[in-house]
Amino acid sequence: MTKWIYSFGAGQNDGNAGMRNLLGGKGANLAEMSNIGLPVPPGFTITTEVCSAFYENGRKYPDDLKAQLDDAMARVEKAMGLRFGDADAPLLVSVRSGARVSMPGMMDTVLNLGLNDQTVEGLARSSGDSRFAWDSYRRFIQMYGSVVLGVSHHRFEDLLEQTKRELGKHDDTQLTAEEWQMILKGYKDIVLNETGTPFPEDPQDQLWGAIGAVFGSWMNPRANTYRKLHDIPASWGTAVNVQSMVFGNMGEDCATGVCFTRDPSTGENVFYGEYLINAQGEDVVAGIRTPQPMAAERATPDQNPMEKALPEAYQEMLKVRDLLERHYKDMQDIEFTVQSNTLYLLQTRSGKRTAAAALRIAIDMAQEGLITKEDAISRVPPASLDQLLHPVLDPKAERKQLARGLPASPGAATGVIAFSAEDVEDRASKGEDVILVRIETSPEDVHGMHAARGVLTTRGGMTSHAAVVARGMGRVCVAGAGSIMVDYKAQTLTVNGHTLKAGDWLTLDGGTGAVYLGRVPTIPPTLSGDFSTLMGWADSVRRLGVRANAETPEDAETARRFGAEGIGLCRTEHMFFGPDRIGHVRQMIMTEEKDARAKAIGALLPFQRDDFAALFRIMAGLPVTIRLLDPPLHEFLPHGEAELKDVAKALGQDVEALRARRSALSESNPMLGHRGCRLGISYPEIYAMQVRAITEAALAVSKETGKAVIPEIMIPLVGTKAELDLVRKASEAVIASVLKEQNATLDYHIGTMIELPRAAITADKIAESADFFSFGTNDLTQTTLGLSRDDAGSFLPEYVEKGLLPQDPFISIDQEGVGALVRMGVEKGRATKSDIKLGICGEHGGDPLSISFFESVGLDYVSCSPFRVPVARLASAQAALAARKAVKA
Repeated sequence: MTKWIYSFGAGQNDGNAGMRNLLGGKGANLAEMSNIGLPVPPGFTITTEVCSAFYENGRKYPDDLKAQLDDAMARVEKAMGLRFGDADAPLLVSVRSGARVSMPGMMDTVLNLGLNDQTVEGLARSSGDSRFAWDSYRRFIQMYGSVVLGVSHHRFEDLLEQTKRELGKHDDTQLTAEEWQMILKGYKDIVLNETGTPFPEDPQDQLWGAIGAVFGSWMNPRANTYRKLHDIPASWGTAVNVQSMVFGNMGEDCATGVCFTRDPSTGENVFYGEYLINAQGEDVVAGIRTPQPMAAERATPDQNPMEKALPEAYQEMLKVRDLLERHYKDMQDIEFTVQSNTLYLLQTRSGKRTAAAALRIAIDMAQEGLITKEDAISRVPPASLDQLLHPVLDPKAERKQLARGLPASPGAATGVIAFSAEDVEDRASKGEDVILVRIETSPEDVHGMHAARGVLTTRGGMTSHAAVVARGMGRVCVAGAGSIMVDYKAQTLTVNGHTLKAGDWLTLDGGTGAVYLGRVPTIPPTLSGDFSTLMGWADSVRRLGVRANAETPEDAETARRFGAEGIGLCRTEHMFFGPDRIGHVRQMIMTEEKDARAKAIGALLPFQRDDFAALFRIMAGLPVTIRLLDPPLHEFLPHGEAELKDVAKALGQDVEALRARRSALSESNPMLGHRGCRLGISYPEIYAMQVRAITEAALAVSKETGKAVIPEIMIPLVGTKAELDLVRKASEAVIASVLKEQNATLDYHIGTMIELPRAAITADKIAESADFFSFGTNDLTQTTLGLSRDDAGSFLPEYVEKGLLPQDPFISIDQEGVGALVRMGVEKGRATKSDIKLGICGEHGGDPLSISFFESVGLDYVSCSPFRVPVARLASAQAALAARKAVKA
């Protein structure tokens, strides 16, 4: 018989931390905490396999699930000395989701399940606090009504706020038992009116309804969006955790909180967290009440830290902090409840953190001896390094501060205000930078947060939904800016005499929590010593070289600053668009007269020579791979009448004749047309000019610096060995001519891009004439899949969403198809020439998943955009470590 349910707590722990895939992260960690003797309220986990069966069988459960659940519930009843549904001694439970990876706020939770009109009286009697009992009951109806019955959460909140206004009360804690009963009656009326049926009284019906809602929430829109953003397969499913309730809202000796064993924003080794007295857990993460700090040293005079308010529980939390870090060997995110001065742990998991914090925590833990350097390298997600490259506010720029909140996620962002996730997406799709402004965010806002440059909330703390999700996404966030008043209906925010509307500009400083009026200029960030340390460790273990795609001095300098080991792709066509050059290029293309073309090409020679010399100087002896001209020709044709007349005037030719020439050169499918080596074969004088410029620049810089410059000349879009032979022979003749003119010698390499399927298939023959291959995976993806990258964006997301493709093949390489061609090209190339240098210069060179594949096929280097170089360095190191581990296994 399949075991569908695993118990934890009260001496029976069926699971452990290694069972994350089956029990989900929450269930595995609840079992593990119980195993090591921590105070965990007893409960049980319904496995992720039930979730899979639920969806595979038309939302039906396995036949024997109910019997297993009844047995597990009986064990919890015995451990707690309470009975589920009993009117005198009621057992209440929480029902929570628990995927194998943390998805904060993305799925649904129900607390206080088991309350009805009879059990609430029993809870009041057993607790001696009727106000607590009725508060718990209204919370249950509100959560169950929203999560399970589909009633809008705001319907309940609106009634609660209206009642408090009428009673002249500000905080929920001020309401009496009688007032909660009045509100609860209104809640039940809302449910009846919205659903057409009364709120369910039977605890068994409540339980199965909540379990179904949690499984159902695995496929809700916000969970689907989150999974898509974080590459989490839908097939993983979620577990359901049913756990006996402990109460943080029973009085002043009760509390609930969320804490981190280290600061999740900076990584500093300090206990960090927030709590609320007389509250339940959802109050902290939802930002409905402003939480208090845990440590006294982090409190202001008007705050009430847990260290002083509940000193015994706080000291116990310090012991828990130390134990969990030593056990899990990672920074932990802990949820806890204090009931009558007794501490209970509800969850621990590896805490979400900023990239800066991830770096510091990994390095500190390695230096503390908790983990190895290899562990530290593997701990930091390569893609998260993008966060470290976020701009910061220019310290010299003038600014007017409007308000200050909490520095929830670092960096600086400026943009126009939008008050809804939908408005953010709409504005962002038009190219605008947008700041999402909300009173508090909820999981429904996640798509807007992703599209925004920054997030501003007026309520909530450092562990609110906005803070946690923004940090995970790398978005700038200022939370809890309480002086700001937001009016969704009027689409305005008001603060300190200023009223701003949607579309007005705002600037956020996620490092300080400051909110500024208008646009404040930003400057590039300064990389920390932690960054250098980790990159040094990564470089010591990685095998793959990391180069950059760059053709301007600015890009080359950025690449060097980020640790690039050369240039893997210089796209020379990008050098021709300057206003002092484009005219000569158009003349070169448009004229049919050889002398006129030679004159235009001659005018471009000094520009190209200077361009290449600048790159050689910056790279200081590192390899520089220069791709000869490879434009889709239409990009350089004169477009409007004015441009056409300018070319005609420069060439001294008739406009009508040039118009006909332009028409003749226009192509139906220019990406598969007269480009790459085909252009060089038709007009060999173009490539001759570029090769001369490369050779002259290399000789000049070598003489100037005293360092050898070894240029790598890359011939693009080769499909046959004959094409490469022809262009290589012509190029070598030009090089020989220059060397003879200058009585000099020069080492150089001539290779090609493998970007056509035929080139990969015949790589053994092409390798006979190539010193190196560089796989151009952008075009190889297009030509293999028959997809235009410029047009496929309209339907590729749907392909990924429907599971037709595992991911966008232009972002992460299609290993099964395009990857197979890369592997073939590697194997055939090396079979002909064992020492041939092999690299990749498509956009996939900066994608961690693709880099892992490139490590497995044995490429020598990857090349990516300058700002992705740190990502590639770390991903290459992780790929090398994974390969070594696989060999040992």
